[in-house]
Amino acid sequence: MRAVVYADVRTVAVREVPDATLEAETDALVRITSTALCGTDLHMYDGRTSAEPGLVLGHEPLGVVQEVGAAVQSVRPGTRVVIPTHLFCGTCVMCARGLSAACLRARVEGPGAAYGYAGMGPYRGAQADLLRVPWADANCVPLPGEPGDGYEDDFVLLADAFVTGWHAAATLAEVEPGDTVAVFGAGTIGLLSAYSALLRGARVVYSVDGVDARLDKAGEIGAVPIDFRRGDPVEQIRADRSRSGLPPGEEKLGGVDKVIDAVGFQARDREHPDQERPGQVIADAARLVNATGAIAVAGVFPDRDPHPGPGADGHENLVVPWGALFSKGVAVRFGRTHDRRYTAMLRDLVVAGRARPSMIVTHHGTLADAPELYRHFDRREHGVIKAVLHPS
Repeated sequence: MRAVVYADVRTVAVREVPDATLEAETDALVRITSTALCGTDLHMYDGRTSAEPGLVLGHEPLGVVQEVGAAVQSVRPGTRVVIPTHLFCGTCVMCARGLSAACLRARVEGPGAAYGYAGMGPYRGAQADLLRVPWADANCVPLPGEPGDGYEDDFVLLADAFVTGWHAAATLAEVEPGDTVAVFGAGTIGLLSAYSALLRGARVVYSVDGVDARLDKAGEIGAVPIDFRRGDPVEQIRADRSRSGLPPGEEKLGGVDKVIDAVGFQARDREHPDQERPGQVIADAARLVNATGAIAVAGVFPDRDPHPGPGADGHENLVVPWGALFSKGVAVRFGRTHDRRYTAMLRDLVVAGRARPSMIVTHHGTLADAPELYRHFDRREHGVIKAVLHPS
């Protein structure tokens, strides 16, 4: 079968690899119809992880079941399915609590596992013709319709991007109706965090970024774009809040109620744009968040960065303004997405017409287009925000 593999720093290749096969009675074999590029794929692409050459990339699969093991009961050949990024057994103590991203059986080294992800288990990725899905009854989420229909781009985002955006807004930030929200980063996760916050009833959502195409897309989904190239985004947001008019007695609440960091460890230092400053967003968030508010960290922070960028630290030991956060009584939450909590619910919102996350998809291609799309995505050029590959 064909697959997109990590070849070297900033190099991916499309190669023939051994076909995925059933390895246990609880497995399913899925033929992939759509698979998306994710910002986390770029962490490997840029050499910022322990990825080894030959790793099959991709963790956002949508497809049709081709074959099932003898013990699989809930899906059969021909069933259209989306597969959550974090694979899980469904029966360990963490899975029983709904904490599927911390499954205790999927990876020997520690909690949690994922497809095509360095350091997250032995599971090959989904940017390929076929994908082996362990514990298929738990991990295959049935979908209506046929491959290539009007829901194809919506459904592929249920594997990771939309559920992560919802997790950031609903669970980590606890956005409630009437909240004011700021999302730092307008990549896929940032945009879908902002979109999720709006779906949950936020009265205003600010989207902070420095790429024109992303800022334009933020405006399209209903957020207020904030271009950090034009000055301190915290002061820009405070100025907009002031112009909008704060209710009497709430003048000291001129920030926002909830802040979402959708950037992570590769945040840029605004004073030195050619350098990274992993703590930039948390520093801004501490200044911007209102007293008793919440900060959600959805952006990735690795245990170790083998090739830190200029200004960064290989161990990412951040200086965090704990004093400011403590004095404001702010809740800070972060962590991987427990995908399976949200997949069926968000699927049903899509089918009901209440959510169309596909509005953030900008590019399509075949597996052969992967090297070029990775390059454009990594360079933030040609308007590539979310690219979807169609192996078949």
